[in-house]
Amino acid sequence: MFSKTAAFSGFAVDDIDAARSFYADTLGLTVSLNDMGILDIELGSGAHVIAYPKEDHEPAGFTILNFSVDDVEAAVDELNARGVVTKIYEGEYGGDEKGIMRGWGPPIAWFRDPAGNVLSVLQEP
Repeated sequence: MFSKTAAFSGFAVDDIDAARSFYADTLGLTVSLNDMGILDIELGSGAHVIAYPKEDHEPAGFTILNFSVDDVEAAVDELNARGVVTKIYEGEYGGDEKGIMRGWGPPIAWFRDPAGNVLSVLQEP
């Protein structure tokens, strides 16, 4: 039924201006604000996701967006240089000193957007 239908995903944020700045300025994505006050975020693949304001926002308890990269170490270094913390977990998911977890699938590191939503960079083979 939906096999040829375009689709997109969305997530909530508590501060649309902070989200715009993070996704555009920090992550370098193309971001626009529509007439309804919703962010349209264009991913490197050409796909789009939206971020909508929600006053009583609570961050998702799961990863909302994964960025596939050629070199997770270089991506983490660049995120850290831009002020993004990539060591957000402790214990078995905490990874190394930079927050990169290896050995349970592709190398991956998680980080948060200004609303507390969890994102990741992962290196696929």
